[in-house]
Amino acid sequence: MSPRETRISSVRRLNREGPGDRSLAQWWADECSRKTPEASAIEEAAQLLQTSDIPVAFPTETVYGLGADATRSAAVQGIYKAKQRPSDNPLIVHVDSLEMLERLLNPAPMSPTRAMKTARHSIPAIYRPLIERFWPGPLTILLPNPSGSLLADEVTANLTTFGVRVPASPLARLLIHVADRPLAAPSANASTKPSPTAAEHVYHDLQGRIELILDGGLCGVGVESTVVDGLSNPPAVLRPGGVGIEEIRAVPGWENVQVAYQDGTLDVKEIPRAPGMKYRHYSPKARVVLFDAGSHEEYVAKYILKDLEDTAVGVHMIGVVRTRQWKRGLGLVSEENIQKTLKPIPSLANDLVGFSVPVKDRVKNREITKEAFDCCLGDSMESIARGLFSALRAMDEMEVDVIYVEGVSDSQGDLAAAVMNRLRKAAGTELTV
Repeated sequence: MSPRETRISSVRRLNREGPGDRSLAQWWADECSRKTPEASAIEEAAQLLQTSDIPVAFPTETVYGLGADATRSAAVQGIYKAKQRPSDNPLIVHVDSLEMLERLLNPAPMSPTRAMKTARHSIPAIYRPLIERFWPGPLTILLPNPSGSLLADEVTANLTTFGVRVPASPLARLLIHVADRPLAAPSANASTKPSPTAAEHVYHDLQGRIELILDGGLCGVGVESTVVDGLSNPPAVLRPGGVGIEEIRAVPGWENVQVAYQDGTLDVKEIPRAPGMKYRHYSPKARVVLFDAGSHEEYVAKYILKDLEDTAVGVHMIGVVRTRQWKRGLGLVSEENIQKTLKPIPSLANDLVGFSVPVKDRVKNREITKEAFDCCLGDSMESIARGLFSALRAMDEMEVDVIYVEGVSDSQGDLAAAVMNRLRKAAGTELTV
């Protein structure tokens, strides 16, 4: 793909305000009548989605999506080109309403005579309580792809099913409504890289490959949608995400939902049933070492110190991403000495700081200093999930050699399983100490 100018248009006000009590149609009519700059940005994005084969990046409540008209093969192929993503990975379809979904399930126009002979496809009953509870929201359901499907083959990766959701982001729904197209929209990052939770992340990865990024501010959830399969018996969770497994089990008909994903990757010959199952994902440039929740600080510090002192390893700068238990410095350096060299780092990641760590140079038998960067994600699962990808990206910007991450217990339900799933796919090493 030849380089092209990539522009960022702010629609933060729309994403922040939402439609209120208005329908999407009325909200859009009001914006158009006022001729707001946000309306111009949405209109341009919608026209590109209708006519261009270059995808448009836009915010959802989970992460930024890279959207294309899900009914046009050339447009969907544009997603794979921009992301440099293998085309055997299915894409999630985003719709603005149940009405748009019904049109996908019943693609052929029906005459009164044909309607009497042809059963109308509808959403399977098992999904109804989930939809009532979690839509709009970060939940993707798997549905049979009907005969004569409107969806491009590239969306389903030749599977007989497709994944679909109604995003909670009012901006995302408005864009879909104005484009009047279901949008195939994986995360708007270069393939295998950490998912983007800010427009700046998208620009970093896809500058020169796409034309337009709608900037709606930071995403609120921070990890992708949960994917469920209610067509299997028992129903299954194919990917953990913004809706917790225990929350799903509290819904009638889903009490026995099974976990059908693994935190590694599928065998290369296996066909993924949902996005994120087959290839390594969410990986920064730096090596990632993931420590299980409850790993003792003193042993973690010894592990890191060994890396820093081993000249064969070649670690010059490190990043530490903390969650609930680790203290800043991990005992590698006293808080007093941290304060002497402490420098706040401007970043989209919260509380990113740098400081010096004294290290013994065993070859030259002298003390030297190496740089450490520290980011604390907070102790709530919501803040950890929201800040995870930003922290990994921030460490890459600092050009650290290794990122040491404090994991969380994935038995805590909610977002914990999703966070650890993403971290295990990013990590080259997982340790319990």
